[in-house]
Amino acid sequence: MALLTTEDVLNKTFANVKFREGYDQVEVDEFLDEVVSTIFALNVENQDLKDKLEAAERRIAELSSAAEAMPYVEPAPVPAEPEEPVPAVEEPVVAAPQVFEPLATEPESAQSATSMLALAQRVHDEYVRDGKEESERIIAEARQKGDEIIADAQNQHETILAQLDQQRGLLETKLNELRTFESEYRTNLRTHLEGLLSQVNAGVEE
Repeated sequence: MALLTTEDVLNKTFANVKFREGYDQVEVDEFLDEVVSTIFALNVENQDLKDKLEAAERRIAELSSAAEAMPYVEPAPVPAEPEEPVPAVEEPVVAAPQVFEPLATEPESAQSATSMLALAQRVHDEYVRDGKEESERIIAEARQKGDEIIADAQNQHETILAQLDQQRGLLETKLNELRTFESEYRTNLRTHLEGLLSQVNAGVEE
């Protein structure tokens, strides 16, 4: 059975029955069944939207908790470069002058090690900084996406609730009209039958 629309309810007409005034009772009962089915389907859809909204809110809460639980890594301090030792100057031997090699091997090795440590520390700091920035970016995107999902769900929820309220009002008005018609129909039918019965009784008496 197809669901009713607002236009269906407003534009619904019933066939006039023969031999008496009023609408066809079968058509009226079938239309009331369609109205009940439509209201039930709208309530089911409304509950589904409420469930989706609650699921989106729970997801945002999980993302926020995960972001707050992430530890912050402090960058390691850069070690100070050691001072280069001043090479000792040896007195030359006058009796046998010789050519001495410069004593620069150990200072150069120390400087090279210091440079390697500084480079490693710089790479580590950059890695930590990049990781933190990427983590913050992902969390921000997740929060933004969650806010958008909640906003869209809330807007859709409010729109559907407004439509449901409007349709409910129209259906209630139509139902009241149908109840009034049914009451008048029964009254008219009773009056008509009583009139016929009176005519029959009058004929019998004659």
